[in-house]
Amino acid sequence: MGFEEEEEAIIRSYDGEADRARVEDLERRCEVGPAERVYLFTDTMGDPICRIRNSPMYKMLVAELDRELIGVIQGSIKVVTVHGRPRDLARVGYILGLRVAPIHRRKGIGSRLVRRLEEWFIAKDVDLAYMATEKSNDASVNLFVDKLGYMKFRTPAILVNPVHCHPFHIASNVEIEKIKVEEAEFLYRKFMASMEFFPNDIHKVLRNKLSLGTWVAYPRGESFGCDGQVPSSWAMLSVWNSGELFKLRVEKAPLSCLLYTKSSRLMDKFFPCFKLPYLPDFFHPFGFYFMYGLHRDGPLSGKLVRRLCKFVHNMAAKANKDCKIIVTEVAGHDTLRHHIPHWKLLSCLEDLWCIKALKNEAHELTKTPPQRALFVDPREV
Repeated sequence: MGFEEEEEAIIRSYDGEADRARVEDLERRCEVGPAERVYLFTDTMGDPICRIRNSPMYKMLVAELDRELIGVIQGSIKVVTVHGRPRDLARVGYILGLRVAPIHRRKGIGSRLVRRLEEWFIAKDVDLAYMATEKSNDASVNLFVDKLGYMKFRTPAILVNPVHCHPFHIASNVEIEKIKVEEAEFLYRKFMASMEFFPNDIHKVLRNKLSLGTWVAYPRGESFGCDGQVPSSWAMLSVWNSGELFKLRVEKAPLSCLLYTKSSRLMDKFFPCFKLPYLPDFFHPFGFYFMYGLHRDGPLSGKLVRRLCKFVHNMAAKANKDCKIIVTEVAGHDTLRHHIPHWKLLSCLEDLWCIKALKNEAHELTKTPPQRALFVDPREV
């Protein structure tokens, strides 16, 4: 019976008018994240295609059986740096948002959706297809690696820090400055264009309405030169307001997490002078800021990265009550992670990127050792 249903399922393009409500319903029924930790649900706020809408090229497919929508998948296409050299560009397709209704899983629906999306990639002259999942997500890893021929590629770390009501103190010997979009693009192309998966259209990312700006930090008394000269130590990052696109909600959490949340709020209520950190309310829909394009250089740059992260936290706490967490993603072997404030309870220290060559000449990248840094595009969060 399962095989017959698989054969009868129709894979087609997403229709905003006919499918919007049904896709949102499917999203609500499909949890994200390992069951032993949390169930994380996404609220797309009436726009199921929101996570790819800002990409240069995108597509969404749905699987339908007997007029019931039983699966969805999304994909986007862009041009990025590969092989660690700015002039080595590749057209890559990113796969995300694969969902199959619980009662229709293990019937081949997921693999059919992926293959149809790969067909679209190939028609658009894509060199490489890649996806991201938790390393512990056996079902996803088995599907992509064992069945569909993807290779385990990189293991970046997703670092999450809660937004507290108390602001962080930022040392007075550090200068934090918001720079113009043109200056940010110049710095990114000069210092970060050799990063793996650096987007060739970085100018469009920086000019997107969801990008709140780019900030640099450096020792007070030094300055940036108009000719591109930089201080002896400096750090840079940009901020993307993902909460404007979709919200998150936690449905389940460890008992220790709940107890800590309640007790810390009581302590903060009765002893505010202690300024103890506490976990925000994650059980109602909340937004988040994503820090991208993190770069540092110089002997004091680690401390400057930490100052910038605290600055973003204070900005979120003051300007956006809906923002409950600050998120970033860095290469798993990048020492930058040690300077970014985060809670291990909320973070995923071993995310997994899997990659597949859609052209023979692109296969070299799948065999290269990891570079020191990895650029994570905020449009694909």
